[in-house]
Amino acid sequence: MAIDWQKLAQRYRDAYLADLKTLVGIDSSRDDALATADYPLGPGPAKALIAFLDLAKRDGFTVKNRDNLVGYVEYGTGDQTLAILGHADVMPAGKGWATDPFELTAKDGNLYGRGTSDDKGPALAAYYGLKMLKDQGIDPKMKIRFIVGTDEESDWTGMNHYLDLEPAPTLGFSPDAEFPLINGEKGNVTFETHFKGGNVGPFTLQTFDSGLRMNMVPRDAEATVTVPDPAKLKTSFEMFLAHAPVTGDLTVEGTTVHLQLVGKAAHGMEPKNGINAGTYLATFLGQFEFGGDAADFLHLIANDLHDDSRAHRLGLNYTDDVMGDLTMNVGIMTFKADQAGVVNTNFRYPTGTGAAQILAGLQQATAQMNVTVEQGREMVPHYVDPSDPIVATLMDVYRQQTGDTTAQPEVVGGGTYGRLMKRGVAFGALFPGTADTMHQANEFQPEADLLKAMAIYGQATYELTK
Repeated sequence: MAIDWQKLAQRYRDAYLADLKTLVGIDSSRDDALATADYPLGPGPAKALIAFLDLAKRDGFTVKNRDNLVGYVEYGTGDQTLAILGHADVMPAGKGWATDPFELTAKDGNLYGRGTSDDKGPALAAYYGLKMLKDQGIDPKMKIRFIVGTDEESDWTGMNHYLDLEPAPTLGFSPDAEFPLINGEKGNVTFETHFKGGNVGPFTLQTFDSGLRMNMVPRDAEATVTVPDPAKLKTSFEMFLAHAPVTGDLTVEGTTVHLQLVGKAAHGMEPKNGINAGTYLATFLGQFEFGGDAADFLHLIANDLHDDSRAHRLGLNYTDDVMGDLTMNVGIMTFKADQAGVVNTNFRYPTGTGAAQILAGLQQATAQMNVTVEQGREMVPHYVDPSDPIVATLMDVYRQQTGDTTAQPEVVGGGTYGRLMKRGVAFGALFPGTADTMHQANEFQPEADLLKAMAIYGQATYELTK
């Protein structure tokens, strides 16, 4: 069937933008403090899922909501199932936005708002790709399920729930990464190092707070300290700011000093793209005479973790020829005097190393400290051979639609729903050369890119199921 997919996508522009405005308007970040029986991850993720399914019901699709955790849109029949896996949840907006993060804003050809790039914009483009097939009367030769998760940015609760209740798809792709195609994803594991809240000596760390999620480079950090000479600390802070790639502020009340730093947020899969305000603040404070658990907390961050995304100082640096470097993101750092402290580290690792080696490195670094190191969820490395038909077909579609005949599949540190299937990959929607603003303030995606992605997804879904 000869279809001009890009011309067809342009016909859907206004409808697509209206639907994206609806989805972006929902703050769908997970909030366990507001969880209920109806809203198991808080109201936002469930409301975004319901909104997505309502769009599909409007368009005449069969839909199913599984306990407000996950849902799917179904089209076609057959013994095999092609899954298209997107997510309706978003990262917390955080600070630093020039526009309302939950209002779709068009400016200079770009669409701004939380989720425009990760993943409401791309997921909706993939949904419209499926809608193209239905509206054209195309009868796929296998069942297609467009699956919408609600917790991709945290624990994948929704997709795990789906796989508990539904048969695993035969093959599929997730529109939640970048083009041309991701056929390999590094392993992913998080650790928490837990401290007591003790202080000893002339300096007291009252509070320290930085980070929103383990897979996000912290943009902001703040701490409250009690010191013998606030004027001296202030002078040192000003000298520190003159040479560090962060901005900051300091206020004094008696012997109590409150410090704030602002860095740059980025996706945790490549920490070098951000500026970690938390590790910079710990580096500044670590030069003073803190003691006890507070000193250990600052020492671990400043001496072993700061500005070392490849974990050389922990002795964990590792590189694989196919998957590349192990990376480490210091995502959350908190401390409260007389209570507790936590340092959260997220590792993306290639084949050849793993959680056991990483745990050993963290335990060795903290052997002289009164801490415990706890391992969180682990996802092992995932790889689909480039010769697999799903890779070959999707790459061919991408090359046809873009004219980039030299494009090759890639391996990344990000984790997508594609890894849930043996023959699963990530496919778009960030194009080469477009700024990656996922997990950052002022997140955006060019409108033209999203419409081009829609065309790619329409043809891809057709080619995989014809």
